[in-house]
Amino acid sequence: MFFTESVLLKLLGAFIGTVLLVIYFFKKRFTYWKNLGVEYVEPIIPFGNSMDNFLQKSSLGDWYADFYRKMKARKLKYAGTYFFYIPTFVTIDLDLVKQIMQVDFANFTDHGAYVNEKDDPLSAHVFSLGGQRWRNLRVKLTPTFTSGKMKLMFPIITKISEELVKTLKEECGKGPIEAKDFSGRFTTDVIGNCAFGIECNSLRDPNTEFRVKGKRVFNLTFVELLLNFASFLFPKTMRFFGTRLFPKDATDFFWKVIKDTTEYREKNGVRRNDAMQLLLDMMNKDGKEDENTLTYNEIAAQAFVFFIAGFETSSTLMSFALLELAQNQDVQDRLRQEIKQALETNKETLRKYPALPVLTRECTKDYRVPNTDITIRKGDPVFIPIKGIQYDPEYYPDPHKFDPLRFTEENKNKRHQFSFMPFGEGPRICLGMRFGLMQAKVGLVSLIGNFKFKLNSKTSIPVKIDPKNFLTTTLDGLFLDVEEIK
Repeated sequence: MFFTESVLLKLLGAFIGTVLLVIYFFKKRFTYWKNLGVEYVEPIIPFGNSMDNFLQKSSLGDWYADFYRKMKARKLKYAGTYFFYIPTFVTIDLDLVKQIMQVDFANFTDHGAYVNEKDDPLSAHVFSLGGQRWRNLRVKLTPTFTSGKMKLMFPIITKISEELVKTLKEECGKGPIEAKDFSGRFTTDVIGNCAFGIECNSLRDPNTEFRVKGKRVFNLTFVELLLNFASFLFPKTMRFFGTRLFPKDATDFFWKVIKDTTEYREKNGVRRNDAMQLLLDMMNKDGKEDENTLTYNEIAAQAFVFFIAGFETSSTLMSFALLELAQNQDVQDRLRQEIKQALETNKETLRKYPALPVLTRECTKDYRVPNTDITIRKGDPVFIPIKGIQYDPEYYPDPHKFDPLRFTEENKNKRHQFSFMPFGEGPRICLGMRFGLMQAKVGLVSLIGNFKFKLNSKTSIPVKIDPKNFLTTTLDGLFLDVEEIK
């Protein structure tokens, strides 16, 4: 009995000691911004300022948009927050955003994303890599997305848009469509063709393996969400334990698809006008790497990121554009009459619903904030609250109103260049921006030219954003009534 009580007391003492050490660690950590003289929001142990997002009360984008508004009201150019125990520097002033993302880019070259190339080679793609590896890869990939190369892929997209119209005509009258799912089936078929050279047919069959595995990449379990959080907080530890950023069953599927496609084309001498062919033409054939070639792993990782970025972000753009047009019949009618306005409509949708509502940069070498005594230290994350900026009434009066005329040349010239950044800015601007916009525009032009969309009562207005997803996506779906134009 005495022995048992002694062990219990020791365990209790060890537990209390551990708790006290943790509290001490957080309290010391949470003096970071105060010691630097940066204004901040008082954090809560152990969440920092991320409790609402962790408890799924608010999406990350909405929390930082609200933070942006509050700090802007206090006339601040920047402020500090804590993502759990990690201090994050948040930009408010657009001139400072420009300094970080473009003028002084050399100090902020990296996204600070989690990469585990050993256990998950598909994670080593152009978005996640940093430093010289990113620079080398960016140079190699840039020619893949020139205007000339986009024209080669345009016929593939128009052919699939014809299937889009045909499929929706058959589904008209069967009840409302869920715009995100329907748009996702279209972009899955486009990216499947252009990035993998595969006829996915998810427009015809929503349950094809390609569509199911594509959705699985973003539909994470609770445990996978926790591991994603941990990967950002403790990247070295997570790499030691072999943690993957994406579900293994999904990445294994895409790895096999890429392998089979590569082997088939090489064996049979098959060539196609798609992104996969452009990557394969750069493959390192003789084992010697140079500035113009890609290894097989690099090709696989880029094809994978083309898919996950291309199908999800473009389907988000299309579905939210349809939602806004369904609520603004005058704009929809005008667009139908003058279909070339699709460009302005896309931009206003991206303003209201940026796919990435918060952009991240990692300070790669100490940086003194211009005209201050504040130094952002190497390794510090920098958050740019894109959604907050794009809803700022200083740049966009009545920001919740859907108004494509904001993006006429005259109105664009009145605003700060960095008040609109749905694809990022500076040297790390999204490599696939042209492709994403092209497929979304072709899809929307095909839909608006052939159908009339109205809001269905199943859709919640205002739209509820999913707090579990780091991208801008809905919690309850976007349901629209569709009528074919005869």
